[in-house]
Amino acid sequence: MPGFDKRRPILKSIEKERNSKALLYVTGDRPGMETQISPEIIDLFVDHLDDLWPAKRISLILYTPGGNTAAAWRLVNLLRTFCDDLEVIVPSKALSAGTLISLGANRILMTKQASLGPIDPSLNGPLNPAVPGGAPNHKAPVSVEAVQGFLDVVQEQLGVKDPASLAVVWNHLSEKIHPLVLGQIFRSRSQIRTLAKRLLIHQGIDDEKKEGIISFLCSESGSHDHSINRREARSMGLKIENPSDQFYGTLKKLHHSVAETLMLRSPYSPDTELAGQNQKRYVLRRAMIESVKHGSHQFISEGDIRKLTLNVPGQVPQIGIQDTREFEGWRKEA
Repeated sequence: MPGFDKRRPILKSIEKERNSKALLYVTGDRPGMETQISPEIIDLFVDHLDDLWPAKRISLILYTPGGNTAAAWRLVNLLRTFCDDLEVIVPSKALSAGTLISLGANRILMTKQASLGPIDPSLNGPLNPAVPGGAPNHKAPVSVEAVQGFLDVVQEQLGVKDPASLAVVWNHLSEKIHPLVLGQIFRSRSQIRTLAKRLLIHQGIDDEKKEGIISFLCSESGSHDHSINRREARSMGLKIENPSDQFYGTLKKLHHSVAETLMLRSPYSPDTELAGQNQKRYVLRRAMIESVKHGSHQFISEGDIRKLTLNVPGQVPQIGIQDTREFEGWRKEA
């Protein structure tokens, strides 16, 4: 139970402070070992929530760079089914799909360093454009707002208005991005605004402010990398709460434990893992779902790496690394 023996009492203290049942959900962003919000977590959350039931209030402590929009929508609705009051606590970051989850809370508690982000989705799939110079199956994500931004520049900045010229532009665009991907982009753009509007109903925000929040998060922020601190989030109209100094210390302690278990501050490198050895077994913890009563689920990659000497006739021998991945998935660790 790496780290969970330290985090369980911290989660208990969060429950006492917030008069709630606490759930910790982390998708790690260790460079080279990134994870994201994805559909398979739903069944795991059901197991944790069944043990939390009944709960008047759930405190979801969330750390994520983002992920699958549909999975985020399912998760926030699942959480709301199991409680009357949902709050999201952000010790560090809840970006993209993590921000979407936060919108569905009654309130968002943010530390001084916490950040939310735009919710405009990027599409990933087999029909996406190939990355130049990359492997054949390495596809580039397509940003919904980037495509819309390109079309806005063509029409508003360059003044291209007539249907024939716009058809030429569209044909050129569809040569770079598959037409089915373009169709999905415009469906996703409409969908994300609808989801955000439905989730914000729980924060008691009037319609005018709600539209302003959605427009900013979906397009007006200017970049998907825009970081939204608690002051900006509050000025937008979101229901933001600051932690007390004592509770801030509790959240910081929890975040340090998570960072240690997932090695968030140490970029993954096979050479570093080997550290001069020719072969090494590894167990890498990359994401977690934890609660006081149900314990710890962790997403783990496990296997063996070894150095290989590649002999090519007439050339200097090359050193390669073979990664034999024997297990990758969620495992109950405590």
